[in-house]
Amino acid sequence: MAAQMGEIRDVVIVGGGAAGLSAAVTLTRARRAVTVVDAGEPRNAPADGVHGLLALDGVKPSELLARGREEVLGYGGEIVAGEVVDVSCTSSGFLVVLRDGAVLQGRRLLIATGLVDELPDIPGVREQWGHGVLHCPYCHGWEVRDRRIGVLVTEPMAVHKALMFRQWSADVVLFAGGHQLEPQQRDELEALDVAVVDGGISRLEIADDRVSGVRLDDGQVVAVDAVVVATRMVARTAPFAGIGIEPVLHPAGAFIESDAFGKTAIPGVWVAGNASDISAQVSGAIAEGARAGQHINADLSREDLDRAVAARATTAGNEGDVR
Repeated sequence: MAAQMGEIRDVVIVGGGAAGLSAAVTLTRARRAVTVVDAGEPRNAPADGVHGLLALDGVKPSELLARGREEVLGYGGEIVAGEVVDVSCTSSGFLVVLRDGAVLQGRRLLIATGLVDELPDIPGVREQWGHGVLHCPYCHGWEVRDRRIGVLVTEPMAVHKALMFRQWSADVVLFAGGHQLEPQQRDELEALDVAVVDGGISRLEIADDRVSGVRLDDGQVVAVDAVVVATRMVARTAPFAGIGIEPVLHPAGAFIESDAFGKTAIPGVWVAGNASDISAQVSGAIAEGARAGQHINADLSREDLDRAVAARATTAGNEGDVR
């Protein structure tokens, strides 16, 4: 369906992942006119399954999103495939411009664009991302329990990752990669029997499409079954710069600031999912989307009521003038 500017939606949701679809279901069930713009680039696409999601543990990411889209469409929502390139404010809400030239108009805007994981430039990492290369113990720790886990020091959070993954396996190795560790960090690692391998990292060794080891610059290969990296997690904010949305820097990346209900400092703009909470799992993103949807609906309801009251007062005043 071609999106046209003349059709004013109650809400335009930018992002068709877990948070955006969850908000869309909440809003369409509230009988709101909703359009979801989906660029088709979900963050967890490489993962084998979604874990920690009650009653749906292990569901494939593509299947979860397919079910979500069906629900949105079943309640009368609209899903448009496309990439948002610009957003601007109008007297009645927002204009959302897509790369193909289509323009959407909405009274409210929900940003659910997720984030981008900035991976270290080490051969093998990108190829194994979401399979043999992991980042979240709560998402993947159970799947690599009791196996040989290597943690690469590429970001400040790497030591924390090693200490966390130690809970799932007694065989955890930290690859310092030439970085200097603080004495306290070495003490903590030693206390949990996490070995530290110094020296530069050359690449990951892959055998039968599985991680088999970490090759150091000196040629030595340390055998591991899985690799953990601490990525920089950066919210996608570029299309929203024109309405004043700016990323807030965090030691682990950047996010969009909001209140507890997803409302940003820009009137009429909400945010949900990893764009505002870089540590949220799918379950958290779904919850945040639903909560944002509820508060957007309440905000719209208040505006609708104020308009109705004003219209009634105007009508009553005109009738008085006639008398």
